[in-house]
Amino acid sequence: MLSRSGGGTLHWFRNTSNKLQGIVVIFTWGSIQFNHHVDLFSSRGWNSLVVVSDFLNPFFPERATSLAFSVLNELLQELRARPCPLVLAAFSGGSQACMYKVLQIIERACEAHLNLDDSRLIMTCISGQMYDSGPVNVTSDLGARFALNSSILNVPGSSKLASMVGKGVTSGLDALFLTRFGSHRSEYWQTLYSSVGLGAPFLILCSENDDLAPYPVICSFAQRVQGLGGHVRLIGWKDSPHAGHYKHNPIQYTAAVTEFLEHSVSVFNQKLQKLGERNGMEGMHDQICELVCDLQNAAVDSNQSLRRVAISPNDHFFLPSSAEYQTSKESGSLQDEQKEQKTTVHLASPPGLNPHSVLGQVLFDACVPKNIEGWDIKFENRKPFATAGKWSSSLKRMRRSRL
Repeated sequence: MLSRSGGGTLHWFRNTSNKLQGIVVIFTWGSIQFNHHVDLFSSRGWNSLVVVSDFLNPFFPERATSLAFSVLNELLQELRARPCPLVLAAFSGGSQACMYKVLQIIERACEAHLNLDDSRLIMTCISGQMYDSGPVNVTSDLGARFALNSSILNVPGSSKLASMVGKGVTSGLDALFLTRFGSHRSEYWQTLYSSVGLGAPFLILCSENDDLAPYPVICSFAQRVQGLGGHVRLIGWKDSPHAGHYKHNPIQYTAAVTEFLEHSVSVFNQKLQKLGERNGMEGMHDQICELVCDLQNAAVDSNQSLRRVAISPNDHFFLPSSAEYQTSKESGSLQDEQKEQKTTVHLASPPGLNPHSVLGQVLFDACVPKNIEGWDIKFENRKPFATAGKWSSSLKRMRRSRL
C-alpha cells in the first residue's frame, strides 16, 4: 500500500504469518534500497512501514514535521486496535529527514504534538532503535553525495559534473540558511540523545571505511548514548559500503537483527508489566484516598450531629449573673431567690468542640471541679457544711456559686 504525504511517501509491507511480532518503521532518504531489509523483517514476523523522505527534508524541517505526522497517524491506527512492539530503523540520512521529528512530536518537544494519550501509547510501544549507516548529519558536500546515486557517480566522465552540480546546490542552501542549519543540527542531535529516556535498546551497524557516515562520529554517538544510560550494541565492519552492510555481511547482519528484534519484544513486555503495576498502584492509591475521604465525611457528620444535640438554637444554658452576690442574712425567702435575675445565653454560631472548654466538659461529662475552695454553697436548711466529706449525704440543692 502506497500513500503520498507532504515531505515523502509511505509504504506498508505486511508479513504473511499469522502471528504478528511487531512493526518496524524504516526511515530512508535519497537512493537507499530497502527491499532486502523488508524481507528480513517479514521473515521474522514483523510488518514494515517504509518512510521515503524527500531530499529537501533535512534542509526544511517543516517538511519533515509534516511527514512525521503522517507516520504517526498511520501507526496510531494500528496500535489503537492492537498495541505491539515498535522499532524505529533509520537508514543513512533518514534519521534527520524524518525520524527525529517523530521523536520530538511524541515527546512533546516541539510546538506540534499529539494529545497526551496518543503520545503515551507510541512511547510505550517503542521498544528499539536501529541505525544502519548512521546517524549522520546531512550538510553541504555530504548532502550532495547522499543525493546522488552511486551508479551515476561511477559512470566515467559524469561523476565530476554531477558532483559539481550537487555541491553547488547544497553549498547555496548552506550559505542561505547558515544560522538556521546550525540551530537545527543542535536540535537534531539533542533529540536523538534524549530518546534514551524511552527505555529502548540501540543497535548501530556501520563500517570503518564509510565516508558518508564517519566511523568516529558514530562511535562518539554510541558512547554518549551509553553514558546516558542507554543499552547500545555497535557492530562495525571493515570495508562494507554505505547502507550495504546486509548485502556484504548477510549472516552476521541477520543474526544481529534477529537478536535485536527478540530483545525488543522482551522490552515491550517489560514495559507492559511495569505499566500494569503502576496502574495497580494508582488504583490502590485511589481506593485509599476514597476511604480516607469517607472517614473524614463520617467524622464531619458525627461532629455536626453532636453539635446539633448540644447547641441547638432552642437549648438555653443558664449561667450565674455577673451581679454581685449578697451574703447578708437579709437576702430574703426562697421565692425571692428564685426570682433573682439569671442571664440566658444563646450561642449564635457553633463553637469548636473542645473537651477542655465549658461546653466540652458538659458534653463529655467531665465537669467535675478539681478545686472547690472559695465556693459558697447554700442548702435548704441554710447550714453549709464545714468539710467537703459530708456533701454526699446532706447536699440537697446547689443554688449559686461565686467563681
